[in-house]
Amino acid sequence: MSEPTHAFEGDGRIRAVVEAVSPSVDGGRYPVKRIVGDTVVVEADCFADGHDLLAARVLWRRERDADWREASMGPIGNDRWRGSFKVEEIGRYLYTVCAWIDPFLSWRHDFERRADAEDLRIAALAGAALIDCAAARAAGGDRARLEAWATQLRSETDAAELRRIALDAELGAVAAVYPDRRFTYVFPAELALVVDREQARFSAWYEMFPRSASGEAGRHGTFRDCAARLPYIAKMGFDVLYFPPIHPIGRARRKGKNNALAASAEDVGSPWAIGSAEGGHKSVHPALGTLEEFHELVRAARGYGIEIALDIAFQCAPDHPYVKEHPQWFCRRADGSVQYAENPPKKYEDIYPFNFESDRWRELWAELESVFEFWIGQGVAAFRVDNPHTKAFPFWEWAIDKVKRKHPEAIFLSEAFTRPKVMHRLAKLGFSQSYTYFAWRNTAWEITEYFTELARGPGREYLRANLWPNTPDILTEYLQFGGRPAFMIRLVLAATLGASYGIYGPAFELAERDPRDPGSEEYRDSEKYQLRDWDLDRSDSLAHFIGRLNKARRENPALHSDWNLRFYPVDNENMICYAKTTPEGENAVLTVVNLDPYHAQSGWVELDLRALGLEAHASYQVHELLSGARYLWSGPKNYVSLDPGRAPAHIFRLRRRIRTERDFDYFL
Repeated sequence: MSEPTHAFEGDGRIRAVVEAVSPSVDGGRYPVKRIVGDTVVVEADCFADGHDLLAARVLWRRERDADWREASMGPIGNDRWRGSFKVEEIGRYLYTVCAWIDPFLSWRHDFERRADAEDLRIAALAGAALIDCAAARAAGGDRARLEAWATQLRSETDAAELRRIALDAELGAVAAVYPDRRFTYVFPAELALVVDREQARFSAWYEMFPRSASGEAGRHGTFRDCAARLPYIAKMGFDVLYFPPIHPIGRARRKGKNNALAASAEDVGSPWAIGSAEGGHKSVHPALGTLEEFHELVRAARGYGIEIALDIAFQCAPDHPYVKEHPQWFCRRADGSVQYAENPPKKYEDIYPFNFESDRWRELWAELESVFEFWIGQGVAAFRVDNPHTKAFPFWEWAIDKVKRKHPEAIFLSEAFTRPKVMHRLAKLGFSQSYTYFAWRNTAWEITEYFTELARGPGREYLRANLWPNTPDILTEYLQFGGRPAFMIRLVLAATLGASYGIYGPAFELAERDPRDPGSEEYRDSEKYQLRDWDLDRSDSLAHFIGRLNKARRENPALHSDWNLRFYPVDNENMICYAKTTPEGENAVLTVVNLDPYHAQSGWVELDLRALGLEAHASYQVHELLSGARYLWSGPKNYVSLDPGRAPAHIFRLRRRIRTERDFDYFL
């Protein structure tokens, strides 16, 4: 009879087990994401056979470093252990967990339960041997203290004194610093962590078409016109100014106003139809100015605390230089012509998509990645990527990883309104932020369900939401028919539900809401196909309201995160109530919104005061951050009434009552 075969390989004396390490995305296939300054909390199941005690550590290092750093883990119940480490610079990290049976800790635990004097003396000798081993691993004063401790354990005969010596907490702590780790089990996967700058989690984006920035009807805007608009954008409190493509626009098959198939000589075309005789993805439209003038704009924006973000759309107009120079990068139709973009029955004959199954795919990848490198060289570190779900997943994983290893400050926003699993895959592949379904979530139930998933579901480890109530492609029915209050409602929701949000302006602050056709989400006279002249001084502009809202966001750290979102009941389905708090509870912001843009609504909100850092029976102040008003509330249930014609939402900072020694009350 043959000997049985075994799959085991390794040192059989290693008895500790480490399983279920978290956070982890798809078993470590993709990195988790954090922001510089974050404390990364790591958990794992750590256990062994028998009753011996374990010790466990979380190990971490920057990917470029050779040596691991470590932090202690402690048990939190049911063999689950927890530890943490802080990330203090952007870039890639690795982390894992190790555990071992600790003979010294096991000895101490057993010694404490022993009662028989002779048993204590024998156990003391065993402990002395373990302490001698710890002393051999120690140095300096610690070695001397441990050696003296072992000597005491061997020489003492009185049971009570022996117990006192053996269980000396201070000496036990010294010995624990030098454990016997010969039989350590290390979790086999080194999990990846990408640490981004703060703007990847907390940012306010403002999108505008540079060509419409002139302020003069019919005149094409320039980069210098955009620079003149910076004070206006800064006053509204935005920190990212995002431009649709700024490249030369194709002339072949150019679209006319309102997406007309036939264009006149005066039509400027769609910025997403990239490329002409003037250049392609590494060129700027001549009417906007020169690269040097773009550099001047980038520098001027920084002076206002604003960074410029660019749209990267990997597609070409028929007259893009790539089409002639690299015809193998494009698909061909049955008649031999280049395949244009289409989503039947829609045809986009002014755009050629790339063929990611080309035999020259390596050349294509390298060229497209170099587009990011080029614009980073021009001072841009934030990119909104157009329709990434229509490009090959492997390309994005490769390109984003390559760029971020060289430029860890880079931010990639995925513009993919597509199926949930595809959106999540793109986030896993490396996109720093993601568009969401927010624009179409209107009822309290829809919003609560969706944002609870984003804030508390497993996807939060890698998908950071960026909320947009409108875009040049999306004018929702809610905005079309809800009037000015609808814009205010959606703005408050975007800016407080999400740590990052954006608007397409000036269409948003001027409440542009005319669709091209009934039932369409396309704007009439869309900027995608023509110049627009915006009256930024209109009396009904929401610019001042936006400025107050963004000021409240900046000044309240609770609004800088998504994971801290909690919803609270309201006895009116037309209203929604939610709060965000900082981990220590020193900043808590409560938002109550009337979701009905037509009628006043009222209701009783019910709060969990303890979760909000408030005493259950004490009164507290709610400071309304948009109007400056202050109200005194008491208890968990309070009444709120909101008229959309005046103020469709309240954003309250909760301030707890503080009583001084002189019985003088103030609110913190």
